[in-house]
Amino acid sequence: MTSASNSDVTQLSLLFRPAHTGPTLDVLGVTHIYKAMASETGQQFSFWEAIVPPGAGAPPHTHTREDEAFYVLNGHVVFETEGVDEPLHLHAGGFVFAPRNQRHAFRNIGTHEAHLLVLAIPGANLDSMFTAFDAASGEHMPSLETIIAIAAEHGVVIHPPKK
Repeated sequence: MTSASNSDVTQLSLLFRPAHTGPTLDVLGVTHIYKAMASETGQQFSFWEAIVPPGAGAPPHTHTREDEAFYVLNGHVVFETEGVDEPLHLHAGGFVFAPRNQRHAFRNIGTHEAHLLVLAIPGANLDSMFTAFDAASGEHMPSLETIIAIAAEHGVVIHPPKK
């Protein structure tokens, strides 16, 4: 535990957010609506709804500091994960756990928005990285070099596309 007051789990209080509310970030074209940010959970985890437009997702990447879990609320999402030869096709009710240090990626291959619930443990690092992506986006998608640099600052490796 650090000396920061927001990391003292004995000082936590109830957190409640009605549907469709919470801090919102644009993370490379995917909307994150936070239900809990790490600063609100004693730095233990972050939890958000990801609204993924058709064709959008996350490029192949590896986290060195956190684990992620994904639960599909609706849509058709393809996950690629290290150690699995074929892509995983998930629909409503599908779940994937992506441990740190294992490459993974996802993409909405459906014709409508996909909605995912995502849990990051711990979450502060990703909250910070996603906030930086949101700030870098402005009116245009940041360059690949910018995305790679921001990710690297947060212990996340963006992998080049397969040839």
